Amino acid sequence: MGATYFFTGYPGFLATHLIKEIIHQGYAIDQVYLLHLPDMKHKAEDSIQQLSMEGLISADKLTAVEGNITKPGLGLQPTQQEQLREKVTHVYHLAAIYDLAVPLQPAWQVNVNGTSHINEWLKGLKQLKRYTYFSTAYVSGKREGTIYEHELEHNAGFKNHYEYTKYEAERTLASIMNEVPTTIIRPGIVIGDSKTGETMKFDGPYLMLNLLERIRRSPIVPYFGKGNAYVNLVPLDYVIQATIELSHNPSGEGKTYHLTDPRPYKARDIYKMLLNEYLQKEPRFSLPMFLTEKSLSLPQLRKALGVQKESLAYFTCESNYDCTQALEDLRSTPIRCPDLKEVIPHMVDYYEQHKHDREKHPVIH
Repeated sequence: MGATYFFTGYPGFLATHLIKEIIHQGYAIDQVYLLHLPDMKHKAEDSIQQLSMEGLISADKLTAVEGNITKPGLGLQPTQQEQLREKVTHVYHLAAIYDLAVPLQPAWQVNVNGTSHINEWLKGLKQLKRYTYFSTAYVSGKREGTIYEHELEHNAGFKNHYEYTKYEAERTLASIMNEVPTTIIRPGIVIGDSKTGETMKFDGPYLMLNLLERIRRSPIVPYFGKGNAYVNLVPLDYVIQATIELSHNPSGEGKTYHLTDPRPYKARDIYKMLLNEYLQKEPRFSLPMFLTEKSLSLPQLRKALGVQKESLAYFTCESNYDCTQALEDLRSTPIRCPDLKEVIPHMVDYYEQHKHDREKHPVIH
């Protein structure tokens, strides 16, 4: 008999790709329940139809479930509650607000209160084998130096409300880990697929490409700041494959994993690789970072350049994410994080093809 899966955050990019990877890795599936917000009903149904049309899975094994994690019991109907309580074996909690510029109140409501509701709800699942919570390596906030997978608590502060609320959300799991088989996944900054370049949003390092697009006709292009901090970029397919493996492997129970690049590059080197690949140019001089930060304090300039001010902190915070446990538990599999140098051409090519798609660009405030 196959497993019964329950996903939050559908029809999101990550949830859809995780479902595809479960199928690809050959896990037996009895049923997949997909929690979506009421106003996402049509998109959820269209996504289910697309998965079925691709021949990946029969449509009768996919069930859209209307609900809301910000409500106790996830806002589910009593008959749905009973059905899920008796069947669900694997829960993947992906629903969150990922925007770096999000205000505190909505981020807290979804990321913290929503996770608390999920935690409470899954205590009633009679067949639960694994709860996989999708966190972020950046619960480390402003901490610098080496950061280990088993670490969470700190008082270093945070770069934005997204980090803070994901940190507080992860803290809520401490109260259930002794009674619920839990795996915590902390990715670095997720970029596109290492082979196709496909990505959901042009945020994070893609904002560098936005900038380069705006200044492409400039005869000289500068570095921005010293760029000595290591920036941890990980391809989508590595994160997806590793998450599915670690969330099914018995060794993953009770563990936290950094799905980060074990050989990250410095911000300066990443910028140079992107510049070489996208514009075939070399940076000629360096602008001080304080000038860049001051310039991006102007909303008009941020919008003109397509760059979020909040993203700059990820290119200056000198943190190193140890991923020893993840590498050890993936050692017996073929799953490896590819060298970023090999991914950059696909990343740039995908951006070039889709840079005029407004839906792929985050709103710059």
